[in-house]
Amino acid sequence: MFNPELETLPQNQLRKLQNERLQRIVRYVYERVPFYREALDRAGVRPEEIKGVEDLPKLPFTRKQDLRDHYPFGLFAVPREQVARIHASSGTTGKPTVVGYTRRDLEVFAEVNARSIAAAGGRPGMLLHNAYGYGLFTGGLGLHYGGEKLGMTVVPVSGGMTERQITLILDFKPDVISCTPSYAQTLADEFRKRGVSPEEISLKYAILGAEPWTEAIRESVEAGLGVKAVNIYGLSEIIGPGVSQECLEGQAGSHIWEDHFYPEVVDPDTGEPLPEGKEGVLVFTTLTKEAMPLLRYWTGDITYLTREPCVCGRTHVRMGPIRGRTDDMLIIRGVNVYPTQVEEVLRLIEELEPHYQLVITREGTLDEVELKVEVTEAVFRRVGAEVLSDEVVEADHYLNQLRAKVQHKIKDTIGVTMRVTLMAPGTVPRSEGGKLRRVVDRRKL
Repeated sequence: MFNPELETLPQNQLRKLQNERLQRIVRYVYERVPFYREALDRAGVRPEEIKGVEDLPKLPFTRKQDLRDHYPFGLFAVPREQVARIHASSGTTGKPTVVGYTRRDLEVFAEVNARSIAAAGGRPGMLLHNAYGYGLFTGGLGLHYGGEKLGMTVVPVSGGMTERQITLILDFKPDVISCTPSYAQTLADEFRKRGVSPEEISLKYAILGAEPWTEAIRESVEAGLGVKAVNIYGLSEIIGPGVSQECLEGQAGSHIWEDHFYPEVVDPDTGEPLPEGKEGVLVFTTLTKEAMPLLRYWTGDITYLTREPCVCGRTHVRMGPIRGRTDDMLIIRGVNVYPTQVEEVLRLIEELEPHYQLVITREGTLDEVELKVEVTEAVFRRVGAEVLSDEVVEADHYLNQLRAKVQHKIKDTIGVTMRVTLMAPGTVPRSEGGKLRRVVDRRKL
């Protein structure tokens, strides 16, 4: 552990610390951020009424649109001159969301990432191959400073340029890699194509995040790179990567560093708090941020919380895997579908690879879903090139049976009929370092 005293703090002491920090942060934002002063006044809540985390439901939610409405610096709690760094989202769906950090915020950012890397297997002196993007995206710099704080040697490769990534991994022999899970799959595929076996790759641990992923992807990455793969979770609005981390010992949910970020799970429709173990929308309140603290930030991520003891000895609450986002949820003929549900079904069919894409259309009045999914090399060799056309596996008796098997499994598990197109290995789009686009929704075109 990087900080054993805080990571194993007894629950009663942790709650006392949280309550003290929450009281302070509510007063802080009320005094410094007009948006929060107006929001609390509208809700009829005075800062002194908030005595501890049990009072959080009295406070209004903060949503991403609030950040966009106050673009660029309207939610900052300190003068812009006191902000040491600014990050922002890409802004592909509107104005970017801008976040700021004081120097103390950056120290916390490095601390929680150092904790996370240590929980993932990183140790002082190890070499970290950091393939998260640098720049306005928080991923690269977050893991970078966390690795340095832990005492590692950091290689700031950033995303993309797969040829260079492969060369540096083979030449520098890093112990740890950090990147998106889809890009880890891309690297594993490239090593396989070059005839480099997992035993020949120096990597021992993979820290994967920035997009939802499943056990099927974990198995694929671990087998392809010869690593133990664990999840890191974060979002720029809260701090970036390092909000929570799956431990190497348990690989069963990610520990939220709740001395800095207090989590709730609420009903997506009513906003009412849900009990432990119940799935809903993840909400965070930052307890120590100076530049841009947020109260009850609605992440949109669907998960659950558990306080069951963990084998690693950490006492901080764990969040389950992200099932999806409320804005990523697809409604197909009245059925709610998350892409991760499809991944879990594909994991159960040994003839398929976990590389897929969903294409949704609406020619008439009903939604239609096409699932493009790759077959394994073994299936490809069995079928032969004569049944291939434009890189799509065409029909023969064996493939018709496989296609029907996939359709039935998806229908039985998810409740939606999908048209299955079997693809040759390597033909479904791969990640080039950024987040992978799993869904093409042509209904919006």
